[in-house]
Amino acid sequence: MTKTKEHPEGTFPVVYQCRLPLSTCTVNHLADLLRRHLKTIRSRWRILPPGKIAVIVLAVLRHDQRLADMAGGNGVSESTVRRWRDELIGLLATQAPRLDTHGLHFLALIDENGRLIWISAARPGRTHDNTAAHQDHILAHLRAAGLGALADLGFRGLDNDILDPVIVTGYAASRTHKLTPGEKEANRVLAVGRAPVEHGFAHLKNWRILTKLRADPARATQLLRALLVLTNLEVDR
Repeated sequence: MTKTKEHPEGTFPVVYQCRLPLSTCTVNHLADLLRRHLKTIRSRWRILPPGKIAVIVLAVLRHDQRLADMAGGNGVSESTVRRWRDELIGLLATQAPRLDTHGLHFLALIDENGRLIWISAARPGRTHDNTAAHQDHILAHLRAAGLGALADLGFRGLDNDILDPVIVTGYAASRTHKLTPGEKEANRVLAVGRAPVEHGFAHLKNWRILTKLRADPARATQLLRALLVLTNLEVDR
Protein backbone atom coordinates (compact mmCIF):
# COMPACT_ATOMS: atom_id res chain seq x y z
CA MET A 1 0.00 0.00 0.00
CA THR A 2 1.33 3.43 -0.94
CA LYS A 3 0.63 6.35 1.36
CA THR A 4 -0.24 9.47 -0.60
CA LYS A 5 -0.24 13.01 0.69
CA GLU A 6 -3.61 14.73 0.53
CA HIS A 7 -3.66 18.18 -1.07
CA PRO A 8 -6.41 20.75 -0.50
CA GLU A 9 -8.59 21.26 -3.55
CA GLY A 10 -6.88 23.38 -6.17
CA THR A 11 -3.40 23.18 -4.59
CA PHE A 12 -1.88 20.28 -6.51
CA PRO A 13 1.76 21.06 -7.38
CA VAL A 14 2.47 21.92 -10.99
CA VAL A 15 5.27 19.89 -12.57
CA TYR A 16 7.10 21.09 -15.67
CA GLN A 17 9.53 19.36 -18.02
CA CYS A 18 13.03 20.63 -18.67
CA ARG A 19 15.43 19.50 -21.40
CA LEU A 20 18.61 17.86 -20.12
CA PRO A 21 21.36 18.49 -22.71
CA LEU A 22 23.32 15.31 -22.06
CA SER A 23 23.88 12.17 -24.09
CA THR A 24 22.18 8.84 -23.51
CA CYS A 25 25.68 7.43 -23.03
CA THR A 26 26.21 9.59 -19.96
CA VAL A 27 22.84 8.67 -18.46
CA ASN A 28 23.46 4.97 -19.10
CA HIS A 29 26.93 5.15 -17.60
CA LEU A 30 25.58 6.62 -14.38
CA ALA A 31 22.68 4.16 -14.26
CA ASP A 32 25.06 1.22 -14.76
CA LEU A 33 27.30 2.51 -11.98
CA LEU A 34 24.33 2.50 -9.63
CA ARG A 35 23.18 -0.96 -10.72
CA ARG A 36 26.63 -2.43 -10.06
CA HIS A 37 26.81 -0.65 -6.72
CA LEU A 38 23.41 -1.98 -5.65
CA LYS A 39 24.48 -5.47 -6.64
CA THR A 40 27.72 -5.12 -4.68
CA ILE A 41 25.97 -4.01 -1.51
CA ARG A 42 23.15 -6.50 -2.13
CA SER A 43 20.51 -3.81 -2.10
CA ARG A 44 18.74 -4.05 -5.43
CA TRP A 45 15.72 -1.94 -4.50
CA ARG A 46 15.19 1.77 -4.86
CA ILE A 47 11.91 3.65 -4.97
CA LEU A 48 12.78 4.59 -8.58
CA PRO A 49 14.77 2.63 -11.19
CA PRO A 50 18.50 3.43 -11.66
CA GLY A 51 17.91 5.15 -15.01
CA LYS A 52 15.40 7.57 -13.50
CA ILE A 53 17.66 8.23 -10.51
CA ALA A 54 20.53 8.96 -12.90
CA VAL A 55 18.43 11.56 -14.76
CA ILE A 56 17.39 13.24 -11.50
CA VAL A 57 20.98 13.48 -10.24
CA LEU A 58 22.26 14.73 -13.59
CA ALA A 59 19.56 17.44 -13.58
CA VAL A 60 20.77 18.54 -10.14
CA LEU A 61 24.38 18.66 -11.33
CA ARG A 62 23.78 20.14 -14.77
CA HIS A 63 21.12 22.75 -13.97
CA ASP A 64 21.71 23.11 -10.22
CA GLN A 65 18.07 22.22 -9.68
CA ARG A 66 16.85 22.56 -6.09
CA LEU A 67 16.64 19.20 -4.36
CA ALA A 68 13.14 19.97 -3.05
CA ASP A 69 11.91 20.75 -6.59
CA MET A 70 13.33 17.51 -8.01
CA ALA A 71 11.87 15.60 -5.08
CA GLY A 72 8.37 17.03 -5.47
CA GLY A 73 8.35 16.45 -9.20
CA ASN A 74 9.25 12.78 -8.79
CA GLY A 75 7.21 11.81 -5.76
CA VAL A 76 10.12 11.33 -3.34
CA SER A 77 11.50 13.23 -0.38
CA GLU A 78 14.20 15.90 -0.52
CA SER A 79 16.42 13.77 1.72
CA THR A 80 16.11 10.89 -0.75
CA VAL A 81 17.29 13.06 -3.66
CA ARG A 82 20.14 14.34 -1.50
CA ARG A 83 21.15 10.77 -0.66
CA TRP A 84 21.05 9.76 -4.34
CA ARG A 85 23.13 12.79 -5.32
CA ASP A 86 25.82 12.07 -2.73
CA GLU A 87 25.81 8.36 -3.54
CA LEU A 88 26.34 8.85 -7.27
CA ILE A 89 28.91 11.62 -6.80
CA GLY A 90 30.87 9.21 -4.65
CA LEU A 91 30.65 6.44 -7.25
CA LEU A 92 31.76 8.77 -10.05
CA ALA A 93 34.58 10.26 -8.00
CA THR A 94 36.22 6.85 -7.61
CA GLN A 95 36.65 6.74 -11.40
CA ALA A 96 38.54 10.03 -11.63
CA PRO A 97 42.32 9.89 -12.25
CA ARG A 98 44.47 10.94 -9.30
CA LEU A 99 48.06 11.92 -8.63
CA ASP A 100 48.27 10.18 -5.27
CA THR A 101 47.12 13.24 -3.34
CA HIS A 102 44.43 14.20 -0.87
CA GLY A 103 43.20 17.35 0.47
CA LEU A 104 38.37 25.60 -2.32
CA HIS A 105 41.15 25.84 -4.67
CA PHE A 106 41.64 23.36 -7.51
CA LEU A 107 44.35 22.56 -9.99
CA ALA A 108 43.56 20.83 -13.25
CA LEU A 109 45.53 19.26 -16.08
CA ILE A 110 43.97 19.47 -19.54
CA ASP A 111 45.37 17.88 -22.69
CA GLU A 112 45.85 19.52 -26.09
CA ASN A 113 42.33 18.47 -27.12
CA GLY A 114 40.69 20.24 -24.20
CA ARG A 115 40.02 17.00 -22.32
CA LEU A 116 40.27 17.05 -18.52
CA ILE A 117 42.81 14.47 -17.41
CA TRP A 118 43.14 15.29 -13.71
CA ILE A 119 41.68 17.50 -10.99
CA SER A 120 43.35 18.04 -7.64
CA ALA A 121 41.85 17.76 -4.20
CA ALA A 122 40.11 20.77 -2.67
CA ARG A 123 42.09 23.33 -0.70
CA PRO A 124 41.29 26.63 0.98
CA GLY A 125 40.69 29.34 -1.58
CA ARG A 126 43.66 31.38 -0.31
CA THR A 127 46.08 28.63 -1.41
CA HIS A 128 48.66 29.88 -3.93
CA ASP A 129 48.90 27.98 -7.22
CA ASN A 130 52.57 27.16 -6.67
CA THR A 131 51.93 25.94 -3.12
CA ALA A 132 49.24 23.56 -4.36
CA ALA A 133 51.44 22.40 -7.23
CA HIS A 134 54.29 21.64 -4.84
CA GLN A 135 51.99 19.72 -2.53
CA ASP A 136 50.69 17.66 -5.44
CA HIS A 137 54.24 17.07 -6.79
CA ILE A 138 53.13 18.27 -10.22
CA LEU A 139 56.68 18.74 -11.50
CA ALA A 140 57.76 15.26 -10.47
CA HIS A 141 54.68 13.61 -11.97
CA LEU A 142 55.04 15.45 -15.28
CA ARG A 143 58.76 14.76 -15.51
CA ALA A 144 58.28 11.08 -14.70
CA ALA A 145 55.65 10.83 -17.45
CA GLY A 146 57.84 12.70 -19.94
CA LEU A 147 55.26 15.46 -20.27
CA GLY A 148 55.29 19.24 -20.17
CA ALA A 149 52.65 21.85 -19.38
CA LEU A 150 51.77 25.39 -20.45
CA ALA A 151 50.63 27.33 -17.39
CA ASP A 152 49.33 30.81 -16.61
CA LEU A 153 51.26 33.51 -14.77
CA GLY A 154 50.10 32.19 -11.40
CA PHE A 155 52.70 29.44 -11.76
CA ARG A 156 55.71 31.69 -12.48
CA GLY A 157 58.70 30.52 -10.49
CA LEU A 158 57.41 26.97 -10.06
CA ASP A 159 59.91 25.47 -12.50
CA ASN A 160 63.36 27.07 -12.37
CA ASP A 161 65.01 24.59 -14.73
CA ILE A 162 66.10 26.92 -17.54
CA LEU A 163 67.60 24.24 -19.79
CA ASP A 164 64.83 21.64 -19.59
CA PRO A 165 61.65 23.18 -18.09
CA VAL A 166 58.60 21.03 -17.53
CA ILE A 167 56.21 23.92 -16.89
CA VAL A 168 56.34 26.96 -19.17
CA THR A 169 54.72 30.26 -18.23
CA GLY A 170 54.55 33.65 -19.91
CA TYR A 171 56.21 36.97 -19.08
CA ALA A 172 54.71 39.51 -16.70
CA ALA A 173 55.10 43.27 -16.94
CA SER A 174 55.81 45.35 -13.85
CA ARG A 175 56.24 49.00 -12.92
CA THR A 176 59.94 48.76 -13.68
CA HIS A 177 59.80 46.38 -16.61
CA LYS A 178 57.82 46.75 -19.79
CA LEU A 179 57.48 43.70 -21.98
CA THR A 180 59.78 43.59 -24.99
CA PRO A 181 58.36 42.75 -28.44
CA GLY A 182 59.87 39.27 -28.10
CA GLU A 183 58.22 38.70 -24.72
CA LYS A 184 54.88 39.91 -26.04
CA GLU A 185 55.16 37.49 -28.96
CA ALA A 186 56.08 34.65 -26.58
CA ASN A 187 52.99 35.44 -24.51
CA ARG A 188 50.84 35.41 -27.65
CA VAL A 189 52.16 32.01 -28.72
CA LEU A 190 51.63 30.66 -25.22
CA ALA A 191 48.05 31.95 -25.15
CA VAL A 192 47.31 30.16 -28.42
CA GLY A 193 48.80 26.96 -27.02
CA ARG A 194 46.71 27.25 -23.87
CA ALA A 195 43.40 27.73 -25.75
CA PRO A 196 42.36 24.09 -25.13
CA VAL A 197 42.62 24.78 -21.40
CA GLU A 198 39.83 27.33 -21.69
CA HIS A 199 37.74 24.82 -23.62
CA GLY A 200 38.31 22.22 -20.90
CA PHE A 201 37.20 24.57 -18.14
CA ALA A 202 34.23 25.70 -20.25
CA HIS A 203 33.04 22.10 -20.46
CA LEU A 204 33.42 21.75 -16.70
CA LYS A 205 31.53 25.00 -16.03
CA ASN A 206 28.55 23.66 -17.96
CA TRP A 207 27.70 21.88 -14.71
CA ARG A 208 25.91 24.79 -13.07
CA ILE A 209 26.04 23.22 -9.64
CA LEU A 210 29.56 24.72 -9.53
CA THR A 211 28.14 28.24 -9.82
CA LYS A 212 26.95 28.17 -6.24
CA LEU A 213 27.94 25.08 -4.33
CA ARG A 214 25.33 24.05 -1.81
CA ALA A 215 27.19 20.90 -0.84
CA ASP A 216 29.39 20.64 2.22
CA PRO A 217 32.87 21.96 1.25
CA ALA A 218 34.27 18.64 2.43
CA ARG A 219 32.43 17.04 -0.49
CA ALA A 220 33.86 19.46 -3.04
CA THR A 221 36.73 17.14 -4.01
CA GLN A 222 34.37 14.27 -4.71
CA LEU A 223 32.04 16.54 -6.65
CA LEU A 224 34.80 17.87 -8.93
CA ARG A 225 36.12 14.39 -9.62
CA ALA A 226 32.62 13.16 -10.38
CA LEU A 227 32.11 16.05 -12.81
CA LEU A 228 35.45 15.28 -14.44
CA VAL A 229 34.18 11.81 -15.32
CA LEU A 230 30.84 13.14 -16.60
CA THR A 231 32.51 15.93 -18.59
CA ASN A 232 34.80 13.50 -20.37
CA LEU A 233 31.90 11.17 -21.13
CA GLU A 234 30.22 14.08 -22.91
CA VAL A 235 33.36 15.23 -24.71
CA ASP A 236 34.29 11.71 -25.85
CA ARG A 237 30.89 10.72 -27.24
